[in-house]
Amino acid sequence: MPDDREIISAALRRARELGADVAGAVPAKRLIACPSAVADGYRGSQTDRGTYIILGLYHDPAHPELDLWEAGRGTPGDRILRDIGRVLGRWLHETYGVRARVVPYQLEDGGIYLKDAASLAGVGRIGKNNLVLVPGYGPRVRFRAVWVDLECLEPALPEQTLPCAGCEGCCIHACPMDAFSTGRYSRERCLARMNADKTSGRGRIDHCRACELACPARDEGRSGQPYQPIER
Repeated sequence: MPDDREIISAALRRARELGADVAGAVPAKRLIACPSAVADGYRGSQTDRGTYIILGLYHDPAHPELDLWEAGRGTPGDRILRDIGRVLGRWLHETYGVRARVVPYQLEDGGIYLKDAASLAGVGRIGKNNLVLVPGYGPRVRFRAVWVDLECLEPALPEQTLPCAGCEGCCIHACPMDAFSTGRYSRERCLARMNADKTSGRGRIDHCRACELACPARDEGRSGQPYQPIER
């Protein structure tokens, strides 16, 4: 029987086979007092047991429909990630007898701070725009998590240069809400725009992506390839 480390490595490979563009793993206990949890005054993970498998999907600007938000349904991109997580969880249970569950997206439903989780898992680093800059994809990646009843070692994060070093602040200049006016990202100003969008009466909402799309971080992505359905 493979040990936990080997099963997690196999799960990361399987996640990519199922359609995730990036995947990483982080111990659940690392999210309890992650930076965003400390800043918000909340608990970043409801458990100190197990591991979070972080799944990332590239949102190509050529496919804006992936980000269209619908009340009660979320976005198509998030549904793709959720389905990948469900299939991955079934595979882990059927192949290794390991318990796994897709983590809710919203914090109030039992979710985690996904940006912190992706950064702590070594998937990318958080930039000035409060988005995770992923090598090869820039900030145009959305995340979801799967909790697995396995213990993983702390990931050995490679030394990296600051992701925004040398940038003139493209995200700062692009923001229509002036969310960087104090020199730091303002969640309140950003959420004010998103909440206003949700009460606009439109059925499918194209949320602001100005800071994300203005970011010059290297973006190779899928080269315009269409999204394929995952293996069931």
